Amino acid sequence: MTENASSGLNTLHLFLQLHSSHHLRPDHYSLSTALTACTRLRHATAGRQLHAHSLKTGLQSYPHVANTLLSLYAKSKDLTSVKRVFDNIENPDVYSWTTLLSACTKLGQVGYACEVFEKMPHRSVAVWNAIVTGCAENGYSDVALDMFRRMHLLGVRHDNYTFASVLSLCSLELVDFGRQVHSMVIKTGFLGRASVINAQLTMYFGCGNVNDAYEVFEEAEVLRDEITYNAMIGGLVSVGRDKDALIMFVEMQNVCLRPTELTFVSVISSCSCARVGHQIHAQAIMMGFEMCTSVSNAAVTMYSSCGDLNAARMVFERLEGKDIVSWNAMITSYAQGNLGGAATLAYVKMQREGTQPDEFTIGSLLASSESIEIVEMIQSLVIRNGLIFKIEVSNTFISAFSKHGYMKQAYEVFSDMSPRNLISWNTVIYGFQLNGFAVKGLEQFSLLLLSRLRPNVYTLSIVLSICASVSSLRHGKQVHGYIIKQGLFSEALLANALISMYAKSGVLDLCLRVFNSMSIINKDIVSWNSLISAYAQHGEGKRAVRCFETMLDSGGVQPDQATFTSVLSACSHSGLVDDGTRIFNSMVRNYGFQPAVDHFSCMVDLLGRAGYLDEAERLLNGKHIELDSNTWWTLFSSCAAHGNLRLGRTVAGFLLQKEQNNPAVYVQLSNIYANAGQWEEVANLREMMKSHGVIKQPGYSWVTS
Repeated sequence: MTENASSGLNTLHLFLQLHSSHHLRPDHYSLSTALTACTRLRHATAGRQLHAHSLKTGLQSYPHVANTLLSLYAKSKDLTSVKRVFDNIENPDVYSWTTLLSACTKLGQVGYACEVFEKMPHRSVAVWNAIVTGCAENGYSDVALDMFRRMHLLGVRHDNYTFASVLSLCSLELVDFGRQVHSMVIKTGFLGRASVINAQLTMYFGCGNVNDAYEVFEEAEVLRDEITYNAMIGGLVSVGRDKDALIMFVEMQNVCLRPTELTFVSVISSCSCARVGHQIHAQAIMMGFEMCTSVSNAAVTMYSSCGDLNAARMVFERLEGKDIVSWNAMITSYAQGNLGGAATLAYVKMQREGTQPDEFTIGSLLASSESIEIVEMIQSLVIRNGLIFKIEVSNTFISAFSKHGYMKQAYEVFSDMSPRNLISWNTVIYGFQLNGFAVKGLEQFSLLLLSRLRPNVYTLSIVLSICASVSSLRHGKQVHGYIIKQGLFSEALLANALISMYAKSGVLDLCLRVFNSMSIINKDIVSWNSLISAYAQHGEGKRAVRCFETMLDSGGVQPDQATFTSVLSACSHSGLVDDGTRIFNSMVRNYGFQPAVDHFSCMVDLLGRAGYLDEAERLLNGKHIELDSNTWWTLFSSCAAHGNLRLGRTVAGFLLQKEQNNPAVYVQLSNIYANAGQWEEVANLREMMKSHGVIKQPGYSWVTS
């Protein structure tokens, strides 16, 4: 039990003794103190009993008793009782009005709060702040900003609370308005208030203006407190400046400020290096934050993301005050480690300990589900507890059923949803694409266009992938027209998808037209790879090589492994041995890439087609890499085409190790022996097939008489 809770219980015990006394009676002071204790303890039942006592004794007529009752019911989220108490106050003071307005905004009755506000005879700054801050903190930013503007037009002087509330609302879209408020802060002299400075830091980080945030921080050297440093550390983490956040964490301690719970949550969350994370977590433990739930939750997530699942589990198991975030963090850790069974067991244990799952729990469980039976079991649970009616949960089930290939069940979930959001549509369309139901995916896209929702960039990229998979040029062109009409062509993701779609539909000139229409800024490595791949698919090897060289000359984009796979494939299909060899060597020497199986496969195909079998053999012998069967078959076919008996026999040995019962290996080797006139070896090979029980399937035709 905390010290405050113990003190509150003692207060109520003393009041009870006073009330039971035959000589003394509680007065308005003792009643007000007892009500305050109920408010702190969130003990609504005891508070109502005291309220009944105040009505019976007439003590509610005292302003401080009535105001304490308002606070009690506001903290208990009992708005009906707040209104009833307020209506019985003969002359409400500023505290009465502000408590009523705050309770209304916090509990979603902003309309009623505005009505009350308009009826008020006098509005002090505190009352304006109550409506502005209440709306700002509870998701009604438009109302808060309108009230702030009215306040300014009416000449009501803002204070640090007003500025802090409004600045915290200024997102990227309102950055210019935020700068204007910043100017007002300077003019009115509130730049010296820590709360205003902290709100400015939050605003600038929210808008991505890191330099402006640093400027505010530097100017506030004298006023910096723990909250200021927390705002800086949290802001730097939010924009991905993790190293700078750690530097700020060290500086905070150098100026003798003690890190708080929030400090450690932010810093631990920023750690992508296990060694640094261990050190900071150790410091948090030394400073007494080991049993702090939010710090432990951050540590679980940090250790998991660093790949140390044992440390994550240890922190989780030592934590006494586990909340839903703790369980979700551990279940997500198991899910990310592909430990679906462990995630399910953690979920069962969570239920046993009385913590109810939320949409995040279900999402993590389904992401790690190893079988359709697990998905169906979880579905029955969420139907029972009503979570299925949350859009996020239903969307996750659509994705899970799709992943396991059960599109009928996925579509049933989708059909039962009301309402649906764009993620619902995107998930079911992607599910149809994933499972090979291209027409169904296009049908859902048509229905989406008829709904009140509009497709986003991700939707259109899925639909273009569907069009590419079935070479549906007509639908692809219609989607292209929609993209242009909606002004979305500047999105690199869509332009890249269009290039791939036109390439797979056999229209190379449209690939080039889309690529040339893209701005230089939007052309990323995927754009170049898509065009090079398009040339490769159409046998335009020389143009693919020229495109590759143009990309290098542009200087803005560096090739990746996929780039080299595409250009080497183009060289292979066009027999460009010199270009292919030069590019392969540059991949290793100039760009430091270790060749993967795909690169070796392209080079073997290129050298083999051209008859450079000894070079292909040297290439493979010089690299310690596990080649797949396709690469060996490519070389085997080249041996057959060029009559290289020695190498053909060697490659056949490798293939038989992988595919001992594949008759095609024996047949191909037999053909090589036959072409070399070695009929005795052909006979021996047939005997070997019989001894291994390998039977050549007879040829047949689909065309029957």
